[in-house]
This record gives sequence, structure tokens and C-alpha cells, in this order.
Amino acid sequence: MKRYLSIILLAICFCFNLPATGQAGSSIIRDDLSKFFTGYEGTFILYDEDSDRYTIYNEQQSNVRLSPCSTFKIFNSLIGLESGVLDQEDVFTLIKWNGQQYPYPAWNRDHTLASAIANSVVWYYREVARRVGTGRMEDYINKLHYGNQDISGGIDQFWLGSSLKISAREQVELLQQLYNDKLPFAPDNMAVVRKIIVLTASNDLVFSGKTGSAYQDGHYSLGWFVGSVEKDGHRYFFATNILNGPDAHGGKAREISKLILKELGLL
Repeated sequence: MKRYLSIILLAICFCFNLPATGQAGSSIIRDDLSKFFTGYEGTFILYDEDSDRYTIYNEQQSNVRLSPCSTFKIFNSLIGLESGVLDQEDVFTLIKWNGQQYPYPAWNRDHTLASAIANSVVWYYREVARRVGTGRMEDYINKLHYGNQDISGGIDQFWLGSSLKISAREQVELLQQLYNDKLPFAPDNMAVVRKIIVLTASNDLVFSGKTGSAYQDGHYSLGWFVGSVEKDGHRYFFATNILNGPDAHGGKAREISKLILKELGLL
């Protein structure tokens, strides 16, 4: 009897294009979105919360785990707040610049949490992670079920082209939990993180997101852009990554994401 029930469940998943893992949500595969990825190996996945539906380009890659790079700053911020290393009042999140010169002028000064995420300041978040410490960081990563949950690459670099890896689909799932206060963290801390990743806001549209880039052997090798769109009372979560192309960095992933979101009528 159990065998027949399993067969029926698999048939239902196949007919409605549901993941066999039991996760709800139908999928629309949009191969036509390939026009936005010319020259890159990439994926785009969007979850429409109201209709419980995914829109996906390159479904296979949407499930491949890659280094999160600076998109991890979203959850590094949350962990910093939850651990008490950072404070909900931005003025109390100031970390002094140590004087080391970086190629990005905006990094060469003191930063608070809000300014550090806006300027994607790597040294700031490396310091936050060091202050959190390996033991606590590992506990928080496990609570989040963040990708492969592997921080063995070093407390201040495990997310920077190192041991920690996550898929585009998992990025979307975590964002949805963040925005619905479904993570095992204080709601006030989750609210702070949602606030600091807002890029543009108007009466009927709030566009939020974070880029991530991997730089290797003298060139960019991976670009991410993940985030959310809140429009006319509806909410959507998305993730894009690109590989193996010219300037495969977060800025390009953001550009591609915005073009797709406009095509879908969300921007």
C-alpha cells in the first residue's frame, strides 16, 4: 500500500511540476529568458508568494550550490544583530576603519551596518564574523539551514568563494522566510535587515536586493543578485546568478535581474 501511495504522490508532483521533496509551488519554465543571459551560464528564479508559483530560467542551475559571496551579508547582518555583536540602533553599529587601503574608496572609512551593506564593505563583515566567533556562527548557520552549512573555510572568509555554498532556489526560500518572520531570530532584528537592503521605495513599489561577486585569477567568475519586489500589495522573491562570461559579477547579475523583472511587469 505504501508503495502505491508513493507512486501516486510522485505522479502528482510530475503532473503539477512540484518538487518531489514535498515543497509546495508550481513552476513556469521560461526558456525565452535566455536572451538576457547571452554570453553567460546563468539562472533566474522568482517566487510569487500570492500564487505560490515559481518562474524559472535554467532550472538545473537554480539548484546548483555556489559561493554566496556578498549576498551572505544579508544573513551576516542578521547574525550580527542576533548575537549582540551589532545593535538595532545603527549609530551603535559603528566599526572603525583600521587604515588599510582598499581599491574601493568607499571602504576606506569608518562604517555602520547601514553604510557597510550599502557599499558592500567586505572588511566590515569579516570583522562582524570574527566577533561572532566560529561556535556561534556555526550554530546560527545551522539554524538558518543555510545551503551546505559549511563554514570550515575560515570564520572571516567562508562565504567568499570558499566552503559555504547555496543555490538560487535556497536563496529565494530563505528570503521568503526572512520577510515572513519565519526564521528562528528576533522579529525586530529581521525587520532591521529588511530595511537596510531596500534599494528604492515608493507608494506602490519597494525594490530590495543585494549583489555578490567572486573575483578569481584576475577576473570576475561569479555574479549574484538576490532580493524582493513588493508591488501593489503583492510580494515576490528572486535570485539570479551568472558564471563563465565577461564581467560575471554582481553588477551584471543585477542588470540582468532588473531587465527580467521589467519583462515580467514587476519593475
